Amino acid sequence: MSHRPPSGLAAVSAALLAMSRHLEVRDVLKTIVASARELLDAEYAALGVPDDHGGFAQFVVDGVSEEQWKAIGPLPRQHGILAAMLHGTRTERLADVRKDPRFGGWPSAHPDMSDFLGLPIRDGDETIGALFLANKRCPKPEGVCGFTAEDEELLSILAQHAAIALTNARLYERSRELTIAEERSRLAHELHDAVSQKLFSLRLTAQAAAALVDRDPARAKGELQQVAALAAEAADELRAAVVELRPAALDEDGLVATLRTQVQVLDRAHTARVTFAGTGVRALPAAQEEALLRVSQEALHNALRHADADHVDVTLVRRDGATVLRVTDDGRGFEPAATRRAGRHLGLVSMRDRASGVGGRLTVESEPGKGTTIEMEIPGG
Repeated sequence: MSHRPPSGLAAVSAALLAMSRHLEVRDVLKTIVASARELLDAEYAALGVPDDHGGFAQFVVDGVSEEQWKAIGPLPRQHGILAAMLHGTRTERLADVRKDPRFGGWPSAHPDMSDFLGLPIRDGDETIGALFLANKRCPKPEGVCGFTAEDEELLSILAQHAAIALTNARLYERSRELTIAEERSRLAHELHDAVSQKLFSLRLTAQAAAALVDRDPARAKGELQQVAALAAEAADELRAAVVELRPAALDEDGLVATLRTQVQVLDRAHTARVTFAGTGVRALPAAQEEALLRVSQEALHNALRHADADHVDVTLVRRDGATVLRVTDDGRGFEPAATRRAGRHLGLVSMRDRASGVGGRLTVESEPGKGTTIEMEIPGG
């Protein structure tokens, strides 16, 4: 059965929609490369985002296996054809890139490439990336480029939309960084208030114990026991706050491992038993994984700080084609409708916004005296 590439307006539309669907820069880059390679029926595709030091801040490839990519070695520098695309404005369409005078060779593990089509991705006057394809999958005579003028025009259209998608993704990431900074500021204030209260009580209790040592040793002993308890509570507050302030290792460890680590630390830091179970969940787009992590943190915060729970269970599972996060506690519970009327949201508005922002939904089940269950469901995974 012969290979037939996608064609027509429907294929172009699908590629452009795929680009606009993602918010994370890395996801956008991967989608641009995969869409270009499939649409133009090339064996290889790559996209490089330059840094300010003659290299690449990011470099994404499609058509090269993980083993090949590791064997190739360090990212390329801005030289040869890549430099021409980054520092010029024209499209490069070559019958054999290896015969171009600017070609400087490649590592031994690099796949062999011949016909080549590349162009800069520009945002106004700024070149923000270089997109290129190699080895058109079609019969071609010796010395003739398989990529056509129509391919060049189509890649130019993709590059224009890629510039928009990439710029939007960068703006989103900057906005998210500001949001994270605001969250850290809130946590810092919370940490200051909580620990300050504990330390103030600790100081007063220690003073009382000192005053009682000579005239009432038994009462002094009781006060010293209270000092130990307050010191332990202050340490718990510090540990929990440090966990929340520390950046999550989603990129390195993935969502399941990050959640498991978070729960293990909270279990050690609090008297409540905190458990985690995660099964059958595949990797999700970065924005969805971060939303799930932040919702779990908010729900755990509520359960451990406000609900007076003895047990808190966190689960992450696949269910009917969706990924479901569930945080359940056996704490005091509340009346959701009454909480909304009173203006005390316990972070519910933020959690709902996070869920809807990545195409998911949040449900809250709670009743006074019967604990709380917060569930976030997103498609995929």
